Amino acid sequence: MTAPHRPFTILVTGGAGYIGSHAVLALLDAGWRVAVLDNLVTGFRWAVAEDAVFYEGDIADAALVARIVAEQNIGAIMHFAGSVVVPESVANPLKYYDNNSARSRALIDTAVHAGVRHFIFSSTAATYGIPDAIPVREDAPQRPINPYGMSKLMTEAMLADVAAAHDFNYAALRYFNVAGADPAARSGQSTAGATHLIKVAVEAALGRRSHVDIFGSDFDTADGTGVRDYIHVSDLAAAHLLALDALIADPAASHQLNAGYGRGFSVLDVLDAVDRATNVRIERRMGERRAGDPDALIADNGAIRAALGWQPRYNDLDTIVAHALAWERALAERQLTA
Repeated sequence: MTAPHRPFTILVTGGAGYIGSHAVLALLDAGWRVAVLDNLVTGFRWAVAEDAVFYEGDIADAALVARIVAEQNIGAIMHFAGSVVVPESVANPLKYYDNNSARSRALIDTAVHAGVRHFIFSSTAATYGIPDAIPVREDAPQRPINPYGMSKLMTEAMLADVAAAHDFNYAALRYFNVAGADPAARSGQSTAGATHLIKVAVEAALGRRSHVDIFGSDFDTADGTGVRDYIHVSDLAAAHLLALDALIADPAASHQLNAGYGRGFSVLDVLDAVDRATNVRIERRMGERRAGDPDALIADNGAIRAALGWQPRYNDLDTIVAHALAWERALAERQLTA
């Protein structure tokens, strides 16, 4: 079988991080040439696939980004670099407006001046705030309730304005709750002290945490705990490749699309799934609900399916948990041998 022709290289910012490293794997698997730019503040050099060209540095370093574009023949950017912890954004908002908004502005500016025509942005369902209706459609009001969501929405606005003014198109994928790991255990969520529920739960099941805190048992849901739409990270990476194809196929069109499965699981559903996978009962500790947590947050994913032909492969909670567990065990082995 002849490999597909790939006319240029993809620059992946934040490619040493959780989602970015999976996008790098998906791009390489599909025959793309890949360059990664990461400052390694939260990412890991070992998480970058060997076949990708790696640059250590900051997305706001215009000279460096321009050099990468020229050296590597960059035709599109997948932008994952940024800060992602909601409570931290409340405590330190200026960090988020710097990392997620100001530095994204600098990156977009360099891209436009260097002639990069396609841009894929990792946005978030946090731009919706507390939605009026579930499932959430892309035309729902975007009313963020924390600096994290607002910092991402500001970048969406910049991209829309730039696309209207320049020979440039973009896709903003609004992630719901990303979870799981590469099915071949090549990458996964590796950050110490992570706040993602499935990551926290598998750490607890393997004895790396003493318990799991549940924030609220009085939500308007079937079991009283919050319901979220969990999307497998490899399905999300596949959506980025389809978005890239769509941008190349129609340079006049841009897209704002939800990335979720269209169904939700409660906190207790997730913990029960981890219990099933490990035959270990995780200790649950009930606490107060956090300000601003919606009862449920579930994507309407009709648009991404229609626009990109996206067909998830791993939209099963037990599969997501199994891959997260396999990665957690591989990560523990890596740390033992490091």
